[in-house]
Amino acid sequence: MAQAQIYRDLKRDHDKQREMLKKLGELKGATNERKQLFESFRLELQSHAAAEEESLYATMLGNPALRDDARHSVSEHKEVDDLLGEMMDLDMASDEWSETFFHMRRRYEHHIAEEEDEMFPAASKELDAGTEKKLAEVYEERKPLELAEARDNPPGSDERE
Repeated sequence: MAQAQIYRDLKRDHDKQREMLKKLGELKGATNERKQLFESFRLELQSHAAAEEESLYATMLGNPALRDDARHSVSEHKEVDDLLGEMMDLDMASDEWSETFFHMRRRYEHHIAEEEDEMFPAASKELDAGTEKKLAEVYEERKPLELAEARDNPPGSDERE
């Protein structure tokens, strides 16, 4: 059976984010290229996470069989958001920024692998095709709106909670 659009949308974003992380890991110092890529990454990640929470996670929280997975993933989103907030306050050329980046990268890559390998298959077993279609519509509608929100609310802030 073909994978539902919601999971394809989320996986597409994950692939884009993995590529951004790889490039960020290769860049050094506080160059304009690195600063711009980091800002693009943080906007991409914040808008993705918020839209994912408002679509898939919101539905999973209402399903007892999926609730624990959703709660776990929301807490991981918060952890990564906090790390991004810390990074914004550090000198990008410092060892501390690099160490925090590599910690954040490991945590986030673990998170998205867990979603793709465990959470999406579990959700697809529990949710019917109509629900999954609606979730994709919500996600696709919310993500651009969340991008605007992310520009006004930096990571680690409590404005969105």
